[in-house]
Amino acid sequence: MSDAAKSTSDEREASKQIGALASLWPFMRPYRALFVASIFALALTAALSLTLPLAVRRVIDNFRTEQQELLDLYFIAALGIAALLALGTGLRYALVTRLGERVVADIRKAVFGRVIGLSPGFYEKLMTGEILSRITTDTTLIQSVIGSSVSIALRNVLIFVGGLALMLLTSPKLTGLVLLIVPLVIVPILFLGRRLRALSRENQDWIAASSGEASEALSAVQTVQSYTQEGAAGDRFGIITEKSYDVAKRRITVRAAMTVAVMFLVFAGVVGVLWIGAQDVRAGAMSSGALVQFVIYSVMVAGSVAALSEIWGELQRAAGATERLVELLNATDRVNDPADPTPCPEPLRGAVAFEGVSFAYPTRADRAALSDLDLTVKPGETIALVGPSGAGKTTVMQLVQRFYDPSEGTVSLDGVDLRDMARSDFRSQIAVVPQDPMIFSGSALENIRFGRPEASDKEVEAAARSAAAHEFISALGEGYRTRLGERGVMLSGGQKQRIAIARAILRDAPVLLLDEATSALDAESERAVQEAVEGLSKGRTTIIVAHRLATVKKADRIIVMEDGKIAAEGTHDALVAQDGLYARLARLQFTDGAEAA
Repeated sequence: MSDAAKSTSDEREASKQIGALASLWPFMRPYRALFVASIFALALTAALSLTLPLAVRRVIDNFRTEQQELLDLYFIAALGIAALLALGTGLRYALVTRLGERVVADIRKAVFGRVIGLSPGFYEKLMTGEILSRITTDTTLIQSVIGSSVSIALRNVLIFVGGLALMLLTSPKLTGLVLLIVPLVIVPILFLGRRLRALSRENQDWIAASSGEASEALSAVQTVQSYTQEGAAGDRFGIITEKSYDVAKRRITVRAAMTVAVMFLVFAGVVGVLWIGAQDVRAGAMSSGALVQFVIYSVMVAGSVAALSEIWGELQRAAGATERLVELLNATDRVNDPADPTPCPEPLRGAVAFEGVSFAYPTRADRAALSDLDLTVKPGETIALVGPSGAGKTTVMQLVQRFYDPSEGTVSLDGVDLRDMARSDFRSQIAVVPQDPMIFSGSALENIRFGRPEASDKEVEAAARSAAAHEFISALGEGYRTRLGERGVMLSGGQKQRIAIARAILRDAPVLLLDEATSALDAESERAVQEAVEGLSKGRTTIIVAHRLATVKKADRIIVMEDGKIAAEGTHDALVAQDGLYARLARLQFTDGAEAA
């Protein structure tokens, strides 16, 4: 487990109150009818279970009766109760399980819907693998509890209360003796239960950490293999998994000890009480049927207590899982839409302005990425951002998309502060080609259509042709229908970028952001794509980030950035003539003319 993952685990509140399960009620509320029906079926089966010993008592006490019809009637009644109990139990299972599946499906959708909209700043502190663990492992725990454990717990509570009441009616004396055992049973539940809660939470945290470690390694599997780090990655995952197992062993041991203590105390006490009852039967103080009835109720009550002690641990684990999911649902985000958003200008002209913008990333708050930046991009203008790594070029792109908010100053689009608009509203007017394009596991057609889902197949193909992607896509096994594998594992770096460029071309947005969009292309493809980009950028506001200066020579304006500030700006020729940072970068790249084509 990485130190970051472990610290995240340690920082979590050590909780573990069963009351956390109350947070599930908002998800159950829409299915009140199903919930009520489940409770009804549950109560019915509990009542029938408590009725059965009464029929058994009648049968035993009337064994020697000469009224055969009456004895037969008691047997038939007992059989009828058993049949109803079986039907009720099946109904309860069907209703409760369906409720659990429905609620968990809603929880998963709600959690995913929340985290998919959180800004990148949130993911700087929490690994995506851990989030996936919460959505899968934790919701599976909750499904088990709602679909099984809670109904079993409620049924056993009803049987405990009802059985205790009927025991009291059968023999107050013996019931009083049984109640003396209760304090002895409660002690291990309270003492060991507290320890069990802490271990359950720690176990879930380590499981989440292992998911995070596995997700990170598998998402970079080629890099891991290139540097022959398979063994090291396996060792790290193994260490975390073993720690999770060690915690699970301790949890299992505590739970087993609690079960042993509770069951022994309960049944030992019941045996002692029954011995006294047997003496009463011999003395004629109670009938054999009454003793058998009391015995059955005692066993039912004892069984319910034992079951509750086991289910208690499940409820505690589910309470911890619920807390972890609620943490995601209630996660605070630095970037939020306004309550009453200003509509995005229509039609959008594409004027972008940075006014006095300063910004530092949340995890690097002591180092400014941008410092008092003033930058205006006119509608339809193409500007290029150049400069050394860490100068703030990509940060400008991220702020234009409002992945982060500036700590000072404003970023505006057509004169409207981005913070005053809904993010989905203005982002729909922006097309982006990132330096490391994300390729999904679907087909090439689906990946390009991601830019505009309603686009026709012909429009997708036209965009691919413009991005110089049509030829290699057509050569794939199933052409545009070929699935590209996770993160586009079937494609080269240049092919991925051409898919991403086709996606941006298809979006046909008034603002175009290109972050090293041609860095992985060969010379021939780069020339073809450059022509497509030039055609695409006409009439659109285009911001290009590039290290290869050959790709930005035709920009209307080149902005040279250094240490989060604008060091110089102008055309390629003007900046070279100034003999500043840009001229030095140009000499490094164009000395032998290799990249000046």
